[in-house]
Amino acid sequence: MQFDPAVRDGYCGLQGGAHAGVPNGRGRVPEDQMVEWYSSSGLVPYKVAMAGMDARVNAIAAGHADEVIWLLEHPPLYTAGLSARPRDLLTPDRFPVFRTRRGGQYTYHGPGQRVAYVMLDLNRRGRDVRRFVAGLEAWVIATLAEFGVTGKRRPGRVGIWVARPEKALRANGCPREDKVAFVGLRIRKWVSFHGLSINVEPDLTHFDGIVPCGLRGHGVTSLVDLGLPVVMGDVDAALKRTFPAAMHASGTGHVPEHGARAPRFARP
Repeated sequence: MQFDPAVRDGYCGLQGGAHAGVPNGRGRVPEDQMVEWYSSSGLVPYKVAMAGMDARVNAIAAGHADEVIWLLEHPPLYTAGLSARPRDLLTPDRFPVFRTRRGGQYTYHGPGQRVAYVMLDLNRRGRDVRRFVAGLEAWVIATLAEFGVTGKRRPGRVGIWVARPEKALRANGCPREDKVAFVGLRIRKWVSFHGLSINVEPDLTHFDGIVPCGLRGHGVTSLVDLGLPVVMGDVDAALKRTFPAAMHASGTGHVPEHGARAPRFARP
């Protein structure tokens, strides 16, 4: 199956700006390496998205296609990553459940949540998965900052979190924080797929059917739940603005030295 999203948004250069050319081939990447952006209108079925990603990742790995970021929404569903525990699926009959080979545990996707599937070539960006994941997290944090939201990483808690000082303290006396964004990846032939999601205005009660990312005692939120009059197009524009600088700052926007060896790594 060909990767065939509904709308091509064009190219975003790692140095910013637009570019009409299509970079091809493998090896060293020129300074004006571009990333394609696609956005799909409507709700994309999960199996359709997985088939599209599989085909595109294979083509990127073979040197026949360019890197791409695919922006979309799914119908309501749960996904189970490689570390998902059956006890964390609280209402198994509520929505379809899809087993996936991305890292992580259970999560929810649905309308009002911006999913960004990130198909980038780590052969060109440096074969360091931990640094790459950190770059994606930095990208989310920079995107949230465009709306005045301070997102934070937390040791032992995957995803991006925001403080909720207006809520009661947790049972252990700690301030409450809610998750606003999720990151989960798979790497094949040093090309990434799956990616991240940001809660814009989903139905937050849909998360009640799982223990999100296996973390009990923590909540989820969205930009609208935080009181921001944000729509999906605003988030898409912020993602595109912040991507180049975030990836460069993390070191994953640069070409590795020729002949760099691939380190062993644990998938995130």
